[in-house]
Amino acid sequence: MKKAILVATIGAMTLGVNAGDWGKAPAGKAPIEECVDLGAEISAGYMTDYIFYGARFAGDSVWTSVNYTFEGLAVPITVGAWYLNGINEDGIDGAYDELDLYVSAAVGTFAGFDVSVGFTQFVFPEYRSNLGGTTSGYSEAGLDITRSLGFIDLAFETNYAFGGFASGWYHQAGVEKSFSITDSISLVLGAGISYSDRYFAEVADTTSSWNHYYATASLPIALNCRTTLTPYVGYNGSPSGFVTDGLDATGVAQSDILHGGVSLSVSF
Repeated sequence: MKKAILVATIGAMTLGVNAGDWGKAPAGKAPIEECVDLGAEISAGYMTDYIFYGARFAGDSVWTSVNYTFEGLAVPITVGAWYLNGINEDGIDGAYDELDLYVSAAVGTFAGFDVSVGFTQFVFPEYRSNLGGTTSGYSEAGLDITRSLGFIDLAFETNYAFGGFASGWYHQAGVEKSFSITDSISLVLGAGISYSDRYFAEVADTTSSWNHYYATASLPIALNCRTTLTPYVGYNGSPSGFVTDGLDATGVAQSDILHGGVSLSVSF
């Protein structure tokens, strides 16, 4: 997060100042930086398919999020909330919405790897399911490790779910490469693969195996120093024998999914 440096300058005033001078900026006063980042961000977006850990849980959906990062602590702490709502009836048993409440800590860099840990509480306010039982949500603890090699970025995550809708481990490894198109537009390509250790066992008869693979392409467009518009397309693959191949999370057995969407993010 950028640090805001505010400089105040006190000018000497004399009896000879004219009345019209009161509206002028004091000589030597530094201008206020318009794009100071205070650590907060608000985002909203639309997606043709809501795919969570390789499983499709809803069709056309809209979402919004807000988060804030506290920089003045021993390590940066981010807290936030993310909410999604399906805008049609193509969801779990006809309806789907989700609220995620999360906190994460960037614990540091070790041997060139950036490490963070986090906790998420998943809540499903309108949950209705024919997949076996009902739930108000569940909890998840996670570990994220990233490293930039210069020509490509690496990312690994491992998560453990407990307490309801999901119960088990989920692991994912991916790579990402950004290409600058103009001063304000970039092309970001990504790909990866995941492994599920009975993560979805509570909603489907799944075992431990490769979960899915994915490829994405996004086009972040910096509208100004605070606002970014990001359209994207993605491909979610589940070959025969993968966990999410045929996983009936929305009433329609899934396999491979081509999806897309757009988001708008504002930092302040």
